[in-house]
Amino acid sequence: MQRGKFITLEGGEGVGKSTQIRRLIARLSALGKEVVATREPGGSPGAESIRDLVLRGAADRWSPMTETLLMYASRRDHIERVITPALGEGKWVVCDRYADSTRAYQGAAGGVEPAFIAALEAHVLGDVRPDLTLIFDLDPKIGLARAADRAGAEMRFESKGEAFHIRLRQAFLDIAALEPQRCAVIAAQGSLEAVEALIWSAVQDRLHV
Repeated sequence: MQRGKFITLEGGEGVGKSTQIRRLIARLSALGKEVVATREPGGSPGAESIRDLVLRGAADRWSPMTETLLMYASRRDHIERVITPALGEGKWVVCDRYADSTRAYQGAAGGVEPAFIAALEAHVLGDVRPDLTLIFDLDPKIGLARAADRAGAEMRFESKGEAFHIRLRQAFLDIAALEPQRCAVIAAQGSLEAVEALIWSAVQDRLHV
């Protein structure tokens, strides 16, 4: 059986990934693709337990290094129990965040050494790498305002301050520049329909659906 495709969506807070995931899945399903929607941190029962630890509480609850280790413990369980089985069955996996978020949040914005994160990637991800990563780009002030409108218990990262989120935005753009074959930058400030059209164009061009 042919391996499925793996699409990840990345970006800062409030960029609109959740809404666009639903629209992307609807388009893929209309073409007869069997799609698994998932998220990080989380995606499997064990990983969801770690999500609660990471996303709730004060901004300084965990150091960036501890966050990195928690994220990768969660990610490995997610890979083993959800992503790898689905891809092996020929399903498409659409994931809200993946390894690039650790590079950006804990690495570039949080100060964890890139070499340490790269070593974890090599051992934990193996060959489970995205076929396409859609990086949503938005002014952090707009994103944080949007995030505040949907504020709930999971607000640790939103509370880290504007300077953190400025570094975060640049980190995602740097990832896209470093790996242009895999990454497509999506201007996320437009209407839902305009952003959806940009996403679908990237999916068609890169994955030939």
